[in-house]
Amino acid sequence: MRQVPRNAVVTGASSGIGAAVAHRLAHNGCTLLLVGRDRARLDAVAARTGGRPVLADLREPAGIGAVCDAADGWVELLVHGAGVGAAGPLADTPADVIDELLAVNLVAPVQLTRALLPTLRAAHGHVVFVASVAAIGVAHEAAYSATKAGLRGFADALRVESDIGVTTVLPGAVETPYYERRGQPYHRRFPRPVGAERVAAALVDAVRRNRAEVFVPRWLTVGARVHGAAPALFAHLSRRMDRREQLN
Repeated sequence: MRQVPRNAVVTGASSGIGAAVAHRLAHNGCTLLLVGRDRARLDAVAARTGGRPVLADLREPAGIGAVCDAADGWVELLVHGAGVGAAGPLADTPADVIDELLAVNLVAPVQLTRALLPTLRAAHGHVVFVASVAAIGVAHEAAYSATKAGLRGFADALRVESDIGVTTVLPGAVETPYYERRGQPYHRRFPRPVGAERVAAALVDAVRRNRAEVFVPRWLTVGARVHGAAPALFAHLSRRMDRREQLN
């Protein structure tokens, strides 16, 4: 089992999974650069972890540039924890919401990784993408699912072509402010939400073990395997489950 890299950048560090990862890494002795767009929450996490806050809006090129400037030549572990969500039928999803999903969930991680790849390579470093089980497709979250599937595909390709560690973390429902911010609470009876700390623990363990991909909770791997082996069957089962949830 490897040591966790010492110098870590965590995006989305002001709350949720990103904040939990920051605390877990600080406990492991990491020096942190914490990225977020909520100044008060970001400063609070920085105070508790000893990290350096970088206020940046990853929807904008200037925000991505600010993170690159702060991390270039320094970062050994890059954790892409920032993310936004949206729920509802695709036809009812505004175009600007889709633009934001793509910008934060997919474009920013791709651009940050590209820009910081020379530094990560020099440090024999590691990059972690916090995706979602939605990467295999979740009804009424089509655009969100697309961004997470894209992130997973990018990670798979990067793992092949680069000589750095690459891990994708795919959580199910997580108890974070995510659902409040997306404007629709989590309503499914199954699967039950897990705590952000559980995701953070799995993420750090995956970095130590240089695991390519980890689902949280682990049993969600079953759904991914069905999806990979029989996508039509997976869609049929998902449709039945969705109808059952709507009836209840």
